Amino acid sequence: MKIHGLQKVTLLDYPEHVACTVFTAGCNLRCPFCHNAILVTDILDTDVIPEEEFFAFLEKRRGMLDGVAVTGGEPLLQPDLASFLGKIRDLGLSVKLDTNGCFPDRLRALLDARLVDYVAMDVKNVPEKYAETVGIPGFDPAPVGESVSLLLSGSVEFEFRTTVVSPFHTVEDIEGIARWIRGTKRYFLQNFVDSGNLVGHASAVPRDTLFAMREAAARIVPSTALRGVD
Repeated sequence: MKIHGLQKVTLLDYPEHVACTVFTAGCNLRCPFCHNAILVTDILDTDVIPEEEFFAFLEKRRGMLDGVAVTGGEPLLQPDLASFLGKIRDLGLSVKLDTNGCFPDRLRALLDARLVDYVAMDVKNVPEKYAETVGIPGFDPAPVGESVSLLLSGSVEFEFRTTVVSPFHTVEDIEGIARWIRGTKRYFLQNFVDSGNLVGHASAVPRDTLFAMREAAARIVPSTALRGVD
């Protein structure tokens, strides 16, 4: 398991849990607005945190942490992810997995093995605009649709989320995403924030547009909420 970053404590990344966050490297997408570009395009083996070091850290935090959030990059690209999550579960900790939804079979295998307690899936855009949004010409969003259906089947707690970016998203697009994920209990919109380490170029949408997006989505998914907005 190639761990390229560790946030030792978070109260935000895993809902209702005191957790740490593990960052894996590598992603199959090239979203221009990705804020973790260093984990996508500039991966250095020298930055790897040994797995033994990570589990030694967890042992020291017994009784203080109750969960681990695994993010990326795209964690499902890691060939030994299942065994890694199994070791976390053996310590009595819950697991939250972040994913872009491109690998439904791998996600299903983890859920069937009961290695994940909560999934946060990014829905980048409506299907017809997926390719341009994720930076992959000709990208087929069908696997993403499979992951949406898998999560909606209710085998695990989950949320869908969309990072709203100009010029990729309109109010109509967000409404279309809501129709795609209709039936979910949790849908979050978060405005783009420039980390200074992007794959490409992007900007946030105006505040009033963001609220209009939430209202449009909430007509279909009543639980739609904004994240990171005062």
